[in-house]
Amino acid sequence: MTKFFKYSLCLILILFISFKTFAQTVKSADRYLNAYKKYENATCPIKKNNIKNFVYFSRDRDAIKDHPFLKNPRFEGAQIMYSWDRLEPEEGKYDFSEIKEDYQYLLSHHKKLFIQLQDTTFDPEMKSVPKYLLANKYDGGAVIMLKDNGEPDGWTAKRWNPNVQKRFALLLQALGKEFDGKIEGVNLQESSIGEVKDPTFTPESYAKGIKANMLAMKKAFKKSVTMQYANFMPGESLPENDKGYLRGLYQYGQQIGVGLGGPDLMVKRKPQLNNTLAMMHEAKYTVPLGIAVQDGNYINDTSNNAIVSDHKNIVPLLVAFADDFLKVNYMFWVNQEPYFMEDVMPCFTAK
Repeated sequence: MTKFFKYSLCLILILFISFKTFAQTVKSADRYLNAYKKYENATCPIKKNNIKNFVYFSRDRDAIKDHPFLKNPRFEGAQIMYSWDRLEPEEGKYDFSEIKEDYQYLLSHHKKLFIQLQDTTFDPEMKSVPKYLLANKYDGGAVIMLKDNGEPDGWTAKRWNPNVQKRFALLLQALGKEFDGKIEGVNLQESSIGEVKDPTFTPESYAKGIKANMLAMKKAFKKSVTMQYANFMPGESLPENDKGYLRGLYQYGQQIGVGLGGPDLMVKRKPQLNNTLAMMHEAKYTVPLGIAVQDGNYINDTSNNAIVSDHKNIVPLLVAFADDFLKVNYMFWVNQEPYFMEDVMPCFTAK
């Protein structure tokens, strides 16, 4: 056997193995594309299950006033987002008046409050960190995020900066002292961020920072539910480029007792199926799991803000998928009209 023949044979073998590995990866990436079809025949009204349902109002806290969900026993309460800068207007000085007002109002209607803390925005004109964090002491505190096309996408707190982490931990400590055991739960924003061009940023330091915030939250809230929205992580793309960042968050949450979940229950979209939903489906958890149905999820299109009047009501499909495929404990339904009143409320009748 000549050297040339041996070389050619080895090259063919390498190409075959590479093609087979590539084919397996492609197949793996498509493994859940048809999972939703099992639940297409689900109907309304939604039968009672073990899922606790909350209505998500984002920062529109005034919308809870006299909202129809208050009279519907199928909804446990409201999930409201509060930005860091409004909770800590000055360094070390906290203002929880908005949370207290919402908590008392919901309590008067026998409903519960689920807090979502905001330290990142997807609005280039808005920062959600306190102004004092923008100083050199905190390395600017926040940084602009970029879209794939290079345009500004919003601002994120420097979650990877130890000094920023310490300030966030103190906020959580103050919140826990005031509300632990009173509110249903608290969750940190999604782990997904846009492209960050900052010399202090690395995917490894970012993952470490998320874990630090998770631990601080757990230490501050020992009674109320704690949850980290973990959907995507910079520096990896599942399943073909798994660096263990997202998987590590789910393992760490299970380890320290922090619940896990994410926004956007998109049952037909590969990125969500291969990241958030795969992490929830492929392991067993003793911590609470939660999934948010956010803007665009009712029509399976987060890029379209137009009202689609002739859409199919997929609320029963989403519930069945979340209950059976994901085994979630919490669902957070965004108050997006007309879909909430036309699709969600009729499915969650008192009967």
